[in-house]
Amino acid sequence: MGRPSRSGRVAPTSYRSLARTTLGEDRAGHDRTTRSLLPVRVPATADVVVQARGVLSGLEAARAVAASARLRTGGRLRDGATVRPGDVVLTLEGDARAILAAERSILNLLMHASGVATATARAVRGTRGTRPNLEIWATRKTLPGLRDLEKAAVSHGGGHSHRRDLSDGLLIKSNHLALVPLETAIARVRGRAPIGERVEVEVRTQGEALRAARAGANALLIDNASPTRARAIVRALEAAGLRASRWIELSGGITPETVARYRRVGANAVSLGSLTHSAPALPFHLRLRPVRLSHLRP
Repeated sequence: MGRPSRSGRVAPTSYRSLARTTLGEDRAGHDRTTRSLLPVRVPATADVVVQARGVLSGLEAARAVAASARLRTGGRLRDGATVRPGDVVLTLEGDARAILAAERSILNLLMHASGVATATARAVRGTRGTRPNLEIWATRKTLPGLRDLEKAAVSHGGGHSHRRDLSDGLLIKSNHLALVPLETAIARVRGRAPIGERVEVEVRTQGEALRAARAGANALLIDNASPTRARAIVRALEAAGLRASRWIELSGGITPETVARYRRVGANAVSLGSLTHSAPALPFHLRLRPVRLSHLRP
């Protein structure tokens, strides 16, 4: 899939590719049950209905699935909208056989993406009142093949994509530092980076944070630290006059439910892998409009 923009939008061609993959995975063109019951085309309409309160995402992907199945779609909602039980997020019109064949693919994408968006919105609510403003970021801990769908969903929930892939930004992590000493690693990366680009280093202690800052890192990722320890690291940077010009990110085991505990650390962002790899699905179901089948012979 193509890279999502800051607005959370993904190129239409990418959604079409995802639609083909999803329908192919479900062998939508070989629905034996439906084809046995409906040997001829039966015009029908259907509503896709949300069953819980949350934030809508995946709608554009669902529309792409419908288009690939030669179904017409309608509806006024957009990705990022707040939805409530009973809201119709999408209408489908066409051959009932195509609706039933595409049903699971459409629902799967909506359920997963909306779950990610809803979890992100919950995390964003946990940052209210922070100074500086604490941003919620996604990570690369995504499900294979669904990264851009999930990254877009994070944006729909009020979060930020962070790095989309390994080519997107410079982040020296602990496993890099197991191979190359910290100061040497920063010097090498800094020497190859465009002027002004952020060089971020993963740190876990006050000593590592101070060393990284003094070596030229202009962003620090404080990993697996409790709120108390993270705050102590930030204070050490402040005392050394190394905080003001540096971006500070928190990561490691933080969830939408625990984000609020980090509001007073003094960081700029919190990245949460759980937004994409562990977000509970938001439930949807498809409601097919009644169709008279009495004219069909067994």
